[in-house]
This record gives sequence, structure tokens and C-alpha cells, in this order.
Amino acid sequence: MSSTEDLDYPQIILQYNHGFLVSKVMFTACELGVFDLLLESGEPLSSDVIAAHLGTSTMGMERLLDACVGLKLLAVELTQEGALYRNTEISNIYLTKSSPKSQYHIMMYYSNTVYLCWHYLADAVREGGNQYERAFGISSKDPFGAMYRSEEEMMKFMAGQNSVWSICGRDVLAAFDLSPFTQICDLGGGGGALAQECVSLYPNSTVTIYDLPKVVQVAKEQFIPPEERRIAFHEGDFFNDSIPEAELYILSKILHDWDDDKCRQLLGKVHKACKPGGGVLLVESLLNEDKSGPLETQLYSINMLVQTEGKERTAAGYSKLLEAAGFGEVQVKRTGKVYDAVLGRK
Repeated sequence: MSSTEDLDYPQIILQYNHGFLVSKVMFTACELGVFDLLLESGEPLSSDVIAAHLGTSTMGMERLLDACVGLKLLAVELTQEGALYRNTEISNIYLTKSSPKSQYHIMMYYSNTVYLCWHYLADAVREGGNQYERAFGISSKDPFGAMYRSEEEMMKFMAGQNSVWSICGRDVLAAFDLSPFTQICDLGGGGGALAQECVSLYPNSTVTIYDLPKVVQVAKEQFIPPEERRIAFHEGDFFNDSIPEAELYILSKILHDWDDDKCRQLLGKVHKACKPGGGVLLVESLLNEDKSGPLETQLYSINMLVQTEGKERTAAGYSKLLEAAGFGEVQVKRTGKVYDAVLGRK
């Protein structure tokens, strides 16, 4: 018999083992401001100069920069004076704070919050519940109470969600022709990035962002420019308060936070408030019908386990929830990106 030393070490296992290390390198470079500094400098810089500007050790910075080169996030040029580093196109577009498509905020949220919950994934699997109590010492009974446990944490979450919609929002809003709907309500609209994409894509529409009072206040002050007259706000808790009348309701990454009973409860309220001929647009990451993938959606579903009360679902699963609430003519459009669209009509 051959020993284990004779077996080929599967490359895929090696890649998965390195997954955590890869993400932490990228997150750390973002957090320290490496990509922002190189963008602002306008020229390649040495590790000594970068370390001095960012207040780090030269040795540590050099290793971080080299790892970023390996990840194609930085490029390096060897000169007589030494190695000079510069951003790649990917890092300029997605990893610098000033870019319209920056993913900096969602990365910082994952690095500083989500990863702490994932540390207790084994406990979440054993118990079937989110891990805020272990990760942060606060009650896990109200997931969004835990998620919004401070104004700073709420701001991180809202900014992170906005960064997601800066690259995914137009795809899901264009999956169906929504131009017939001029009065739109974005339930749980948060920082308003999706609402802004919506009024940009459909200029004859108005969008009301419905969210908790403290979320609405921050959205007004920090994210939605006061001159944007096509976006309005409604404060409330959509489980406990009334939902305003509209022609179309957008629920983007809302139902995946909750179990089936709460989803049916919310969709029932939406159906009651919805104008005849109106509809509801669900924006979610859809599992294959046999749940064999996509991998990203499977991982998101685990994240729902450690952070919320919900799960990711198949298209058929969402269709069933919509039909139970009274919505018909359910259509599904896969965008080929991370998030897909499901439209139901009243």
C-alpha cells in the first residue's frame, strides 16, 4: 500500500486552505490605505516610501505588497533603486475609496464584523442560529438590532451595501422592464444606492425608501443628496408598521434574512398594500434548483446562518413564497452576476 506521502495533494484543497489568507491580504491592504496612497501619488513607490507614509514597518509592508503583486492587485517594476509598486486597473477601480465602484466599505465590513461571526461557524451549524452573542456579547434574538448595535456599525453596513449596488444594481433593475411602474417603494432600502440606480435607469419613476427611523436619518444625512427630489423616505418597521401604497415594491436582499414564516408575513402585507396591476421585485442570489451551486450563493447561505434568521433559496422557493402571498405571473431572470431578479404581479 502506498503511504499518504505518495498521494497527490489536491490543488483545489490547497486553494481553499489559502482562501482565508488571500482575503485577509486584500482587506489589510485596503485598511492600511495602500491602494489609495498609490492612486494619489500618481507614480510607482518603493516599499520604504509606502511604509513611511502609512506608518508601518518596512519589512511587513514589503511582504504585504509582494503578496498583492501575486494576487494581481499591484504591479511591480524592478529598477536600479529597487522595487517600485503601482496599482493595477482592478485595484484602482474596486479597491480605492474614491472610485464610484469602490468595494472598500463592504470589504471592511467583512473583515471587521462578518469574519468575527464566522469564527463560530461550527457553533452555528450545531445550534442552527446566528452568532452575535458569541462574537460581540450581545443578544442574537433581533439580528438587525445586533447588526445596528452602534451608529458606527450601522454606517459600515449601509456603506457596504451601497458599494455592492454600485456594481450590481443596474443589472438587477434592468432584468425586467420596470418603466410601467412609476411609484416604487424600496423596502429596507438602507443607504439608497439601489434607489439611486432605479431613478437613473427609470427617470419617470419616484422611489420611496422604507426603513427604520435611524437608518432613514443616516441615509438622508450621508448618502442621498438633498437635491434628489425623486427619492423620498418613509420611516417604519415593515413587520410591525403599515406599508405605504405603491405600484412596485423592491425587496433587495430582504427575504434571505428571514425564515419562511416571516417571509410569508411580509409578502402578505406587501400584497395587501400593492396597487392592482402592481408587483414586487425580489433581488436575491439564487441557488440552483438542485442546490449544487453557485458556490457564492452557497457561501452566502452559510453567512445567513451565522448572521441572520434566514437562508438563500432557489427560484422555485421564492416563487412559492410569492404565490402563497397572492402574487402571480412570477418570472425569474438570472443576470449572470451575483444577484438575480424575481418579479411577481398582483
